[in-house]
Amino acid sequence: MVSWTKYLWPAILFLWLALLLLPNVVLSHESQPGAVEIRHLAGDRYEVAWRAPIYYNKPHPARLQLPKSWQTIGQPVQRRTRDAILFTRIVSTQGEGLDGQILRFPGLESTITDVFIKIALADGSVMTTTARPTRPWAELRGERSWHITAREYLFLGFHHILLGLDHLLFVLGLLLIVKSRVMLLQTITSFTIAHSITLAIATLGYARAPLPPLNAAIALSIMFLGPEIMRARRGEDSLTIARPWLAAFGFGLLHGFGFASGLSTTGIPKTELPWALLWFNLGVEFGQLVFVSLILLLAWSFRTLKIVWPKWVEVVPAYSVGSLGAYWTIQRTMIMIGGF
Repeated sequence: MVSWTKYLWPAILFLWLALLLLPNVVLSHESQPGAVEIRHLAGDRYEVAWRAPIYYNKPHPARLQLPKSWQTIGQPVQRRTRDAILFTRIVSTQGEGLDGQILRFPGLESTITDVFIKIALADGSVMTTTARPTRPWAELRGERSWHITAREYLFLGFHHILLGLDHLLFVLGLLLIVKSRVMLLQTITSFTIAHSITLAIATLGYARAPLPPLNAAIALSIMFLGPEIMRARRGEDSLTIARPWLAAFGFGLLHGFGFASGLSTTGIPKTELPWALLWFNLGVEFGQLVFVSLILLLAWSFRTLKIVWPKWVEVVPAYSVGSLGAYWTIQRTMIMIGGF
């Protein structure tokens, strides 16, 4: 009887080529959002802080454009951190207040990142909203209902996993190792539990992982799967091949910290933190489920159509996963030690 996993090879090759053709995806790592925090000082004066992410020493192409009626007081301050540039200024709204004002982000439409806007008023109340590449502006309004908040964070989680090519490649590698549907379920469940644990720990502030070494470690987890995929194809055995759920759990803890980087930078109000964590994680799981389902659907289609593929097709996904994992590991390690 032919193993059902035989048909994963052409399916994964097909999807892999499609991913390579998407603009900006291969060079992207995280859909780490930008963040704007507006803090009320006194009267009509506010402090505006715009956090623009940096990706591999490349500045964020978007910029913050304030309403024309707002007047900047004093000299704006620019400060660079390891993973972002922080622009801070004091503004006067000229007595117009915030309600109905529009923040624009020219250049955001050419990225894959969202921008979260947080408004902290003098009475302690906090309001949030979001700008997206498909809508590079945000209208400042009053407090949002819970379902709007849930939708925002659900979309952010879904967006984060589907545009995080390194996370998807790791899941692809796991799919190429598992030998049965039961093992597939165990492996995906183990990965889900692991990254949910560290996502919660990091978001709640109990632990954190520095982004440069974390990115290198995630790339290393992908490179690790390359040789394991080839061993599985040759019928050899190893701990990872026999129990892929162990590798999924161990490396899933690292990937959870990576997911947290896409959530912790948004400046989540404490009142929204439980909802944000829940819905962001559900968005990640939904995106992962969509991705795995697409792979299995493609495999089923190729099996049903009885397409005969050349032998070399079977090795392309393994070498692609391993090679790209190695490339990212070297690239991110050089960035980490200041080589670039």
